Amino acid sequence: MPEQPQWSERTADMPPQDPWAPAPGPYASGRARVTPNPRAQRFAAEHEPTGTGWPGAEVPSFRTTARDLRSGGEWTTAAALFAFVCWGLWAIASDGNLLTSVIVFVLSLGVAAGLFALSRLVGRIVLEKHLHRVRRSAVGAHLVTSVFLVGVGLAHLQQIDWVMQAYDWVVNQLN
Repeated sequence: MPEQPQWSERTADMPPQDPWAPAPGPYASGRARVTPNPRAQRFAAEHEPTGTGWPGAEVPSFRTTARDLRSGGEWTTAAALFAFVCWGLWAIASDGNLLTSVIVFVLSLGVAAGLFALSRLVGRIVLEKHLHRVRRSAVGAHLVTSVFLVGVGLAHLQQIDWVMQAYDWVVNQLN
């Protein structure tokens, strides 16, 4: 009978084994044979330039655009409410026609909407076209619009006599 090698000689050339692994069954260690997914190959196609834009560039959906326009809208809403209250005080204090006051307020809101659109256009030209940045919200345009609407409200308050008298009294008391 041939002489058996000692256990230390037998294990020196073997790779380390996992002691917790199950006993080898019908599977052998090595590389697994992977077959390509037939569904993935069916829809794969090479890129064909159509002249409609950059590959991978997405056209934002209406929902995404509306969500981007709404972000920062609380600033414009608060400023519009302030302008409305100031306009209401001015309309009550003035002895003029109510229709004229309504026209003034509607025109102020129209100018604010135009300023918002202009701010978005400038942001698109400067940020997206020249700086190649992606705009994710309309906060800047809303802030510009709200500063305008607060200015409109303050301009209405400056035309009310009792408000200006109260302002002068407060300023004189502080000096």
